Amino acid sequence: MSTYVGRFAPTPSGALHAGSLVAALASWLDARAHGGRWLVRIEDMDGPRTAPGAEAEVLRQLQALGLVPDETPVRQSERGALYANALQALRDADRAYPCGCTRREIETELAAMGQPAQRGAEVVYPGTCRNGLNGKPARAWRLRCGDQTNVAWHDRRLGAQQQDVTHAVGDFVLQRADGPWAYQLAVVVDDAAQGITHVVRGEDLADNTARQIHLQRLLGVPTPIYLHTPLVLDARGQKLSKSNGAPALDVRDALTVLRKAALALGLAADSATTPAQWLQQAAAAWRVRWTV
Repeated sequence: MSTYVGRFAPTPSGALHAGSLVAALASWLDARAHGGRWLVRIEDMDGPRTAPGAEAEVLRQLQALGLVPDETPVRQSERGALYANALQALRDADRAYPCGCTRREIETELAAMGQPAQRGAEVVYPGTCRNGLNGKPARAWRLRCGDQTNVAWHDRRLGAQQQDVTHAVGDFVLQRADGPWAYQLAVVVDDAAQGITHVVRGEDLADNTARQIHLQRLLGVPTPIYLHTPLVLDARGQKLSKSNGAPALDVRDALTVLRKAALALGLAADSATTPAQWLQQAAAAWRVRWTV
């Protein structure tokens, strides 16, 4: 039996749209092509972004398309103890520290250093609280990145990747000021706890990978193999997303929906007449192209 374990991890801020389906389909095909297991993890850590009924609708859409997980989906909102244990391990190793800075204070400090924040660009934390809060109350917990943070990794589609986390991002947040666990910590802990061996997700998340690999190394957990899929763009050339008003996917004609998603993945048209038959053929085509 294959040791492959993959996952799809939607945020329940709304129903699946054409862009999120591409990532879901690619991760499912990769798992099936490797003869492995495919899991679904609901990333509902950010309460205000969670839309009522969205989780149930996402799972209904997946099932209607034949993308059924091999285990009962888990929710990040129920896994806080795992994240707390990981943060404590980093604190014990002097790799995490409390931060009292607001975003405005960080941007003001960077501007005074001649590094004004650019719209849409990463705000590199200057390390203000690295050696103490200086009388400010603690608001968040940050990772003490250190000097050895030049992370090189290989993406199955994008090829060789590299990022110096300290200089590109700075000491990033592990637990936010308003309480929720940060995405970077939660995803690393969850992937390790679920035994994820392969991560297939959208290219918009590729920039997060170096941070996650750095955390994996500090926590002593395995690093999965990564593949980042092409983004689906709208008519304006922007990434199709819920925040940009992407319409919910109508899955009543499952075969047509799957074929459209396949185009973004470079899978050719086929002669299948049912969704199940199409998925079987698509997995075989994926196996030829992407198995490692």
